[in-house]
Amino acid sequence: MKILDKYLLKSFLVPFFATFLIILFVLVMQALWMAFDSIAGKGIGLFFIFKFLYYTALVVSSQALPIAVLLSSIMALGNLSENYEFAAIKSANISLMRMMRPLIILTLLISILNFLSLNYVFPYATLKQKNLTNNIKKKTPALALIPGSFNTEIPNYQIKFDEKYGENQNLLKKVLIYDLSSKKGNKKIITAQNGKIISEEGSKYMTLVLYDGFYHEEFIPKRRNVNNMNKMPASNATFEEYSFNIDISKFSDDDLEEEKYTKIQNMLSLAQLKDTIPTMKISYDEYLTSKSTSIYLKVNAKELYSQTDSIENYKLDTVLLNNYDLKGKISVLDRAISNVKTTNKNLTTDTKSIQWKRKKLNLYDIEYHNRIAFSLSCLILFFIGAPLGSIIRKGGFGLPMILAISIYVIYFFANTFGRNLAEESSLSAIVGSWISTIAMVPFAFFLTRRASKGMGLFNIDVFLSPITKLLKKSKSLNSSFVK
Repeated sequence: MKILDKYLLKSFLVPFFATFLIILFVLVMQALWMAFDSIAGKGIGLFFIFKFLYYTALVVSSQALPIAVLLSSIMALGNLSENYEFAAIKSANISLMRMMRPLIILTLLISILNFLSLNYVFPYATLKQKNLTNNIKKKTPALALIPGSFNTEIPNYQIKFDEKYGENQNLLKKVLIYDLSSKKGNKKIITAQNGKIISEEGSKYMTLVLYDGFYHEEFIPKRRNVNNMNKMPASNATFEEYSFNIDISKFSDDDLEEEKYTKIQNMLSLAQLKDTIPTMKISYDEYLTSKSTSIYLKVNAKELYSQTDSIENYKLDTVLLNNYDLKGKISVLDRAISNVKTTNKNLTTDTKSIQWKRKKLNLYDIEYHNRIAFSLSCLILFFIGAPLGSIIRKGGFGLPMILAISIYVIYFFANTFGRNLAEESSLSAIVGSWISTIAMVPFAFFLTRRASKGMGLFNIDVFLSPITKLLKKSKSLNSSFVK
């Protein structure tokens, strides 16, 4: 039996290492392609590029392992069935489960390895990769600017724009700039239809050129008095072209090895996530309580409640507005409308803030449960791939590759779908993280059962039998009619 076990392990390991390396190479090249604009031509040495590739390989290795297990199990069992070796093994009264025992043990070890990788290697590699990527972007500030939101990375400026385009991603559309260099708030505001960022390697300054815009600067007197404010409340001007320099020496001097981001969910181990999540939940609950109390106080609910019966002590109309003249009614209604608008605006802002905090908490919760669930993917996919290989009786690289990719795509999209729903609080973090694994278990059980009994993927007689009976009945009726 030891000879058979060795043979099966060899049949599995050879395609496993080959497919793992191929898939790993594809995933790393995909990551490099996506980050190409951030790296190419930015004065970054080969050492840091290879470092980026190394960290990327460590990050995606946990994704490559399940695919390699799935594909190699289909290929190994498919080859045995295609060459009638599986039939010979069965004729020796060796069951499928006994035959797969060494492969199951090996896959279990791979699952443990994947768990350790997800718990220790993945967080470390993600931390290194993300910080290295951000530090490379900071070498070229134009790359660090993100469309659609206020960019606060550049000191003394808040920059927002709708779109970034051009060969070097240095052209901007619909620009809004808050100049905070006065240290007295948003006293200087610049808007422009278009803009261009000019920066040179080694320069301490970045030039921002704006086109077709408007300039607004509030007057800040040394002594605040009414006369000074009335003399020059603000300075306004339109321009066709306006340029100014921004000091970016802090960007240029940044070390590429600097680790600024260390507490993001995918940079933490399971133990760190377990310690962080309860603290975040307490903070979230306290935030909800604070916002609820704030709303309660803003609408003066406490005062209104305490004085609900005080109207009985006065000869007043129960329709409160009738106790005022026209001017008083207008004043009361204006005040009420103003309060409603303010409260509604605050509620909208608070709702968005609560949703963001809830989403952030969900991300940490999902990351914790997904790590555990995904570490079992190797074992689950093996119990799909091995029986499927024995059923289809096809080795080689063609059909097994198609089947493996199709199954993994289904698994991946189910996992992504569950995570997205959990992120938006439509599902709990546990359900969202485990939904793909739970969905695959019945499929694995079904295939293993059919393969153990020597049955095909599905019993075609179940579909053909009713059709055959119908045809026979029809033929019989036609014969009777002819007679």
